[in-house]
Amino acid sequence: MRLVPRLLRQSGTRLRIPTWAYDNRLQHPPRALFSQTPRNKFSSEAESTDSELEDPEFGNYEIILPSKPSLSPKSAFVNAVPPHIPRPPYIADPSAKSLLLSSRLELGSDDERKMREACALAKQTLDFATSLVMEGVTTAHIDDMVHQFCIFHGAYPSPLGYDGFPKSICTSVNNVVSHGIPDKRPLQDGDIVNLDITVYLDGFHGDTSRTVTVGQVDDKGLHLLKTAQEALKLGISVCRPGVPYRGIGAAIHSFIYGSATTPRPQCDDVVYTICNAFSGHGIGRAFHTRPYIVHSYNEEPGIMEPGDCFTIEPIILQTGVGERPRIWIWPDNWTASTDNGARGAVFEHTVMITNDGADVLTA
Repeated sequence: MRLVPRLLRQSGTRLRIPTWAYDNRLQHPPRALFSQTPRNKFSSEAESTDSELEDPEFGNYEIILPSKPSLSPKSAFVNAVPPHIPRPPYIADPSAKSLLLSSRLELGSDDERKMREACALAKQTLDFATSLVMEGVTTAHIDDMVHQFCIFHGAYPSPLGYDGFPKSICTSVNNVVSHGIPDKRPLQDGDIVNLDITVYLDGFHGDTSRTVTVGQVDDKGLHLLKTAQEALKLGISVCRPGVPYRGIGAAIHSFIYGSATTPRPQCDDVVYTICNAFSGHGIGRAFHTRPYIVHSYNEEPGIMEPGDCFTIEPIILQTGVGERPRIWIWPDNWTASTDNGARGAVFEHTVMITNDGADVLTA
């Protein structure tokens, strides 16, 4: 998931979250968490990471907030990686992230084989992580288990140490829409949680994610997940040689916002919007590189060619008609949340363009 910095850290008014939920590492204080009606029940002195919504506009779930002043995520990593596991270059040299490295592979080459194997392991790892999701389990426990799973299979968990990220996976619950850091909060009945998995195997990264349910999720939450799955499916459907990359965003945009022939998806009073704060990205030997995959109408350059590898990962947000939630970043400098407590869902695959179409490497 590539960050689009210019769209983050929006300023606002009526700050109604704990004052420790931001500090001088944020350029601006986050916008207040509020909905059209004052149903978000939390105190400015609360110590919990949760805030219960009673009959909320967007469904029945809990808003996730920072529980205390966060330390820099550049602190020591909890999980060690044995020395025999090859590291990505950015572990030894943080400046070596190869953002301009091409993600295009030679079809039929050994590099293609390695890329397919990395993506197959990413899919297997995501399936394993999904099997661990249940009420009462912490995302920190899931992270620990996935870390061990990667090591057992000879892979490095790509997020660990990337720009100082302190964990091996990202876990984003309810209103947290991206880059959530696994913690000790037990998952609760009605939560939705995105599991974002990337593994580094034999010199290549494989990247995938899905949003899963915990226990009984309300109808609006289930409809959100269904909508996000369809958005990814439509984005993938346009992929083939000769198609402009911007066609991916156009297909997703037309679905989420509707067209002259197709109404936009809706569940009761809730419609959806695309989070433009993040994009998909090229992937291969580098974790994040060109092309950048914008998930709405855009003018990004580039034409798909055989051997191109990239992720498609649209974040779909709940919203009201005529509204658009914004994104703010927690003091940990990673966790991205909606500014009004609305939920987001994302499903992600790594795609490779072939001579006559596209293969979904993480399917």
